[in-house]
Amino acid sequence: MDATARTLELAREIGFDLAGVAPCAPPPDAERFDHWLAAGRHAGLEYLADERERIVDPRKLLPSGRSIVMVGLAHSRPAFELAGGGRVARYAVGRDYHNVVGERLLKLANALQREGLIRDRRRVVDAGPLLERSHAARAGLGFPSKAANLLHPRFGPWFFLGALVVDAELEPARDPGSEAGAGTCGSCRACLDACPTGAIREPGVVDAGLCISYHTIESPSAMPHALRSKTGPWAFGCDVCSEVCPWGRASPDLSERFGLHRALADAGLVELLTSNDPALWNGSPLQRPKRAGLARNAAIALGNVPSERGRDALLHALSFDPSAVVREASAWSLAHAHHADRGVRDALDAAQARESDPTARAGIERTRAEELDGRPVP
Repeated sequence: MDATARTLELAREIGFDLAGVAPCAPPPDAERFDHWLAAGRHAGLEYLADERERIVDPRKLLPSGRSIVMVGLAHSRPAFELAGGGRVARYAVGRDYHNVVGERLLKLANALQREGLIRDRRRVVDAGPLLERSHAARAGLGFPSKAANLLHPRFGPWFFLGALVVDAELEPARDPGSEAGAGTCGSCRACLDACPTGAIREPGVVDAGLCISYHTIESPSAMPHALRSKTGPWAFGCDVCSEVCPWGRASPDLSERFGLHRALADAGLVELLTSNDPALWNGSPLQRPKRAGLARNAAIALGNVPSERGRDALLHALSFDPSAVVREASAWSLAHAHHADRGVRDALDAAQARESDPTARAGIERTRAEELDGRPVP
């Protein structure tokens, strides 16, 4: 058995659903990535521009690199709703995929080294400077969608990608168990039409500045007011474009692979808003926005999924939360969901008067104008 075939066989034995080999060279979408950056579609993801040279040329990631082993691990599962309402993206419900995929990639690298197939390697699981989807498409793991993710005939959009840049000259090989090359979105516009914020500007082009996932996972700042009511119940991430995709409707239920994180078993939006224990989210993707970011998300979601318990938690956060971004988000949700409550108006007046953070104070002032007084602010 040649080195390429053995590499793909080992990847399957270790538990990956998909595996293929791409050359260690600039991927097909390198030019499109440059155009995306130039258009400012990356919002606050400045590291993408800073790492641009390594992202478009994987040889800068590993100077000895000659091939990229791309792998896929499916994670399809039913939609998940928090107790009392609120949504978390399906991929984030269980164990952190960085750990799961990373551990399996390490096993694969060790196996390849033991058999003398490689000497040097570099693992990448999402966070590394690599255009994973473009390399994975070249390796036959899926085909590009209009929502800018990768689709597979069996798993739809519900699979994680990992990469192993290696110093071996492997033959480029498409995943032998995949029919992904035959897939296409055709004339389907489901994802573009369903996106709540219009973040998919055109087929294959997502504006991070309009994306719910960006604002609830990556951005540490206040969410733009114009997007808040459009985020609906999402407290972390967003699955709308994937949920409407026809390719994912028959995906298998693989919930047991990643399980359910213990902190989500009984948690609701109020718990996400009020929790002050960072250790609660150990081993969960929900660590990413940190405590203030997750509480901010929960506060905004409580404005779109209102309840009396949520109102009380928001009033407390408005007065006592240590984070200005959480206080400001709580003000918006109280005004948006409970504007008829005279006590809410009084609470916002008092909050604006005592707010020491100028950005939060301006946000509360805008909320009062738009949500309570009906005066649009440009």
